[in-house]
Amino acid sequence: MLFNSYEFILGFLPVTLAVYYLLGLLSLPRPALIWLTGASFFFYGWWNPSYLLLLFASILFNFNVGVLLTRAARQGSPLRHTLLAFGVTGNLALLCYYKYAAFFVSNLGAVSGFDFQIQAVVLPLAISFYTFQQIAYLVDAARGEAEEYSLIDYCLFVTFFPQLIAGPIIHHREVMPQFAQVGTFRFSQANFATGITFFAIGLFKKVVLADTMGLFASPVFTAAADGAALSALKAWTGVLAYTLQLYFDFSGYSDMAVGLARLMGIHLPYNFNSPYKAVNVIDFWRRWHMTLSRFLRDYLYIPLGGNRHGELRRYLNLFLTMLLGGLWHGAGWTFVFWGALHGFYLMVNQGWHALRAQLGFSVGHGTPWGRGLARLLTLLAVIIGWVLFRAESTDAAFNLLSAMAGSHGMTAAPDKTWIAAFAGWFSAPGHVLIACLLALAAFGPNSQEWVDGAQHSRLIRHPTLSASVTAALLLFSLSQLSQVSEFLYFQF
Repeated sequence: MLFNSYEFILGFLPVTLAVYYLLGLLSLPRPALIWLTGASFFFYGWWNPSYLLLLFASILFNFNVGVLLTRAARQGSPLRHTLLAFGVTGNLALLCYYKYAAFFVSNLGAVSGFDFQIQAVVLPLAISFYTFQQIAYLVDAARGEAEEYSLIDYCLFVTFFPQLIAGPIIHHREVMPQFAQVGTFRFSQANFATGITFFAIGLFKKVVLADTMGLFASPVFTAAADGAALSALKAWTGVLAYTLQLYFDFSGYSDMAVGLARLMGIHLPYNFNSPYKAVNVIDFWRRWHMTLSRFLRDYLYIPLGGNRHGELRRYLNLFLTMLLGGLWHGAGWTFVFWGALHGFYLMVNQGWHALRAQLGFSVGHGTPWGRGLARLLTLLAVIIGWVLFRAESTDAAFNLLSAMAGSHGMTAAPDKTWIAAFAGWFSAPGHVLIACLLALAAFGPNSQEWVDGAQHSRLIRHPTLSASVTAALLLFSLSQLSQVSEFLYFQF
């Protein structure tokens, strides 16, 4: 079931909230938890009921290993290290079978020359997200940082439907204490207003902005995959459109997840903080898919040694972390190269900071012109990376990158001057929209700045304006749901 569907908005969500609020009004928090857990399983099973068994088996496995780890950590037993290895291996084995087996076998066959065959399997929805989330729980349990929860509590932690499919990747300590509070289950006008506004903005981002950008991006990437000789303007148009499509699609999902959780009194962590405003790639990863960045830092980079074993080892750890982060996104060489590219970016970024420090310059400060140039270079580096992320193959990616560099000319009409080409590009309404949305993403306020009760909130200070904007966004977005499309991160 998709957030951007009539079934969800007009059916599942109202019924789920009505029963949830009713049980909260009757001071029945435990039945409310059970109801929410059941609703979450139903939400997941709507896509493919057969994978409910796999999800529950994963939950049952990790719950029992987690209980043993929690008790072993409390007793200081060295057995917890063996248990943790067993638990993490079990999760990775499941993920590798469904997501990477065909990729590894095909590459093994290509290297060895043998014709290995493996039956293709359908990738279970959200398997990457709920696997990472449970690995983090097991590690915390082994460290003595997790409590022993009931099976119902743990099921809800994993399956909570606002974040189940595409995140944010949450820590148990962020949500489990909230579910233990009686006040969580009682209707709150403030939470409802904030939640519905977040949801409306996220729905608008997905249905109106992201899907529109997809109309410009998809033909360009398809042409690149077919080996077409694209002009530089055509290639850049498609890549910029995809840069915006991916951002508005995934940040839109994350806004809806935050909003849906807030409707039920739960505060989820933000997953985006204006990533296209980043001044360097380190800053970008503090702003883009923030919960994945946190996971990679806490459960991969730091256990690998972080920056504790010298500069060379630090750079290697950064590179390996991003390489594995790229592979997490998909079983393909384009994702491997994308992760490696960002690993290289981070190594260069850290090296530049080290050089500036040696020369006596402050790392966190600079002139307005310098920061502007840094933002432009960072965005350019990220855009180049998105080509690898989106392309259907490495050949398609390099074909498109070559076209962006001007290998096939600036425009399809070689007699045109650059000025005439740019003037013609801006004469198309769709291209003007791309430019406006790029300016909005690079300079405008983000969702939490507009909505949440933070210091610089725009809408919360003006309830009438907030209600009007929310209603307008919802109604317009609902009118555009005739062609429902999946979120881009569903494939990961």
